[in-house]
Amino acid sequence: MPVLESTPVIRRIDGFRQYVLTVPTLLMAISLLGSGCAQPAKPPPIAQPVEARLSPDQQRLNVESFDLMWDRIHDWYWDPEFGGLDWPAVKAELRPKVEQAETMSQARAIMSDLVSRFGESHLNLIPKEVYEAVGRPEGQGKRDGDAGIDVRVEAGQALVVSVEEGTPAEEAGVRPGWIIERINEKAVAEALSVVEAEFRDKTLKDIVLAKSVLGRLEGAVGEPVKVTFRDGEDRERVCSIERVRKRGWETRMGHMPAMYVRFDSRRLDGNVGYVSLSNFMNPVQVMPAYNEAMEAFLDADGVIVDLRGNDGGLAAMVMGMCGWFIPDREQYLGTMTMRHMTLKLVIAPRVQTFEGPLVVLVDGLSASASEFMAGGLQALGRACVIGSRTAGAALPSQFEHLPNGDGFQYAFGNYVAADGERLEGIGVKPDVEVRPDRKALLEGRDCVLEAATAWIRQKRPAGGRSTQAPEGLGHTNALVVEE
Repeated sequence: MPVLESTPVIRRIDGFRQYVLTVPTLLMAISLLGSGCAQPAKPPPIAQPVEARLSPDQQRLNVESFDLMWDRIHDWYWDPEFGGLDWPAVKAELRPKVEQAETMSQARAIMSDLVSRFGESHLNLIPKEVYEAVGRPEGQGKRDGDAGIDVRVEAGQALVVSVEEGTPAEEAGVRPGWIIERINEKAVAEALSVVEAEFRDKTLKDIVLAKSVLGRLEGAVGEPVKVTFRDGEDRERVCSIERVRKRGWETRMGHMPAMYVRFDSRRLDGNVGYVSLSNFMNPVQVMPAYNEAMEAFLDADGVIVDLRGNDGGLAAMVMGMCGWFIPDREQYLGTMTMRHMTLKLVIAPRVQTFEGPLVVLVDGLSASASEFMAGGLQALGRACVIGSRTAGAALPSQFEHLPNGDGFQYAFGNYVAADGERLEGIGVKPDVEVRPDRKALLEGRDCVLEAATAWIRQKRPAGGRSTQAPEGLGHTNALVVEE
């Protein structure tokens, strides 16, 4: 059974103590520690202070934390065979080492070893410093602003792929295709090279690389960030960019920090409908906007669903959205297996469905629920997937606060697409692979979107049709539970 080989990694990257975790902790931990919580970029050449020894109470809390982690996996991990591991033997091997650990780093290394045995993206020990930063109250280290710039890393360079209209970044002349070289005087390339080496053969590589840059552009609204670019004429451009409020609907879920949901829709040249969504959250506002757009696109010659950068969210939203494209009853996107039940993500078609050419755009930052949608529609033969391989982070998971103050993320389910392909650690492979191209961006072109519209033009004779769904079938998506 293919699994992701990467584990929680603690690396020193350009002076940053960088906790590289996974979606969604990957996105927050890198951005939090990659900007405001970093150590000096170039530590002085003196001996580092010796880490403090644990007190008896701290040792006890670490052992209790280890036991809780072991118990949660024992009780909730989706595979009762634990992937072939002798789970009691793992406890017998590692628990005495936690009892004997003299420093917090030693204890965390052992507890990380516990979860790394599975090689899953959604099994992680989250250090207290990160976990508290994630739940930090408003007013301290706020991260509600960004530079209005989106970034992907290509060939070791942080490439600007879009600049939001009306932002200080646009007013400063920043353009897609520019390369980010330094952020607040800290070089970007060296840090990226270390991440690249660590994640070279991992599906999470693109998301880790991009978020390590984007996180350093985030901060409080109104605070400036100094960015050094290389423009299209290969000139150095230094800009002080005032951070603006993140665009989209603010959404909160439990202990997690605020998320911002962006939804856009428009009709492109050639009578092509286009929708984009940053994540599958806030259904109260997103679903009516999406449904209104899709109803308007029933006469389109093709539809593009842009999930580039979409880091996932609620699977039920995916099921509802896909109902606009699947007229057949009892079709499902994939299957989620848990310890005591199996859930099929069944699509309930709309009264009218769009049956013309459909393209789903993805990239290495498309994760979790966005992989359900892209992979499911691809497996059903309903959509052409264009872009680059997705993040391969598809497992449902839960967060828990440990007695020692650390956090623990554990997977309680497995997911496979409708064709039986497992997405975890593999991702969705596009039918047509297209990556961002600097030359095209400097010319104001989106080569991935261009590939999508070109594909639709080829399929146009079959496009633009809608059909009635079977009588009595409403707008409600469904889960089929198999005990």
